[in-house]
Amino acid sequence: MCDTLAIRSGASVFFAKNSDREPKEAQRVERHAAVTGDTARTVRCTHIEIDQVPDRQATILCRPDWMWGAEMGANAAGVVVGNEAVFSKHVMRRGAALLGMDLVRLALERGSTAHEAAGTIIHLLETHGQGGPAGFKDKLFRYDNSFLIADARDILVLETCGREWRLQRLADRASISNTYSLTGPVTMQSEGAPEDGFGAKDETWLMRTFGKARERQACTMAGLEAMAEPGLVPMAALLRSHDRGTGFEKGSTADVCMHAGGLLRPHATTNSMLALLTPGEPPRLAFTGTMTPCVSLFRPAGFDGEWSVFDPTLWERGAEQSRRLAGDREARQSVQARIAAAEHRVLAMIEAGRTDVAEELVRAWDSHELGLV
Repeated sequence: MCDTLAIRSGASVFFAKNSDREPKEAQRVERHAAVTGDTARTVRCTHIEIDQVPDRQATILCRPDWMWGAEMGANAAGVVVGNEAVFSKHVMRRGAALLGMDLVRLALERGSTAHEAAGTIIHLLETHGQGGPAGFKDKLFRYDNSFLIADARDILVLETCGREWRLQRLADRASISNTYSLTGPVTMQSEGAPEDGFGAKDETWLMRTFGKARERQACTMAGLEAMAEPGLVPMAALLRSHDRGTGFEKGSTADVCMHAGGLLRPHATTNSMLALLTPGEPPRLAFTGTMTPCVSLFRPAGFDGEWSVFDPTLWERGAEQSRRLAGDREARQSVQARIAAAEHRVLAMIEAGRTDVAEELVRAWDSHELGLV
């Protein structure tokens, strides 16, 4: 379960995504340099090898540490991509091809615009197909994918079902979750895709009924529509929202900030991402780098320099903090209040292009806060 959303504000686009995975699956935020003139003929993705390209964009990725692909990320050209599992009846039941997360990483490496990134996914999907074991421990977990792809010019939603696909350009906002949502005519689609869209006839009943993706999508879309002034702070608030309770108590699959609990909620939010995309400028990025965004601080990241979010121990420290806070409501509320106070300044500095100042604020937070919980 996860949710991805974007909204236009003037000439800029704000993007946000939660990654919901198995709660013990570490997910790193990592940086990969641009490549020019690579002579390698192939690249090994999570399950299969495909043809490599000689020139690739610099990327910042949120990557589950057992797979090659990424749940979400950005490239230096200002493109962001996030994927959502859709529980198609046409999913590849045996064998393996490209995972949706492989397609995210390949799109970011190979696309300099949102349309190029979407075209990369479409080409690779039609060439290689999608599928294979996609879970950390649960190797029976398989799904097809939808994608939200954006740059400062375009917001695109790409839905897939097997090797078929439908692509829609959205004027001002979009929200996708673990269900098909594009209906009626779209900007482009594959020859075999239905004109009225993928829908209930293409989804498994169990996940459609109990996954509550439509409720989560309705929640985030309502939040976008009510956003008088889009910004990183209100986008972060949407990623932290709960349908009822605190997530730690009375959690639900309708929660955008997902907490694992029982048979119906095996997954938790294991990383979160924010982005501001402005024409002619590098993307301004923030990640929690940890699970449970309602008790995590968003941290800046850049394509050069040193950033605390790349610390290889951060995810485990955050997971331990989440575990400790789960049983201590008073401590949890205190941490959340301190995060709110600090993060207002952190995200304001990121929006202003002063990511260096934002990083100084985060490092000051680390020196005083992490050892207290």
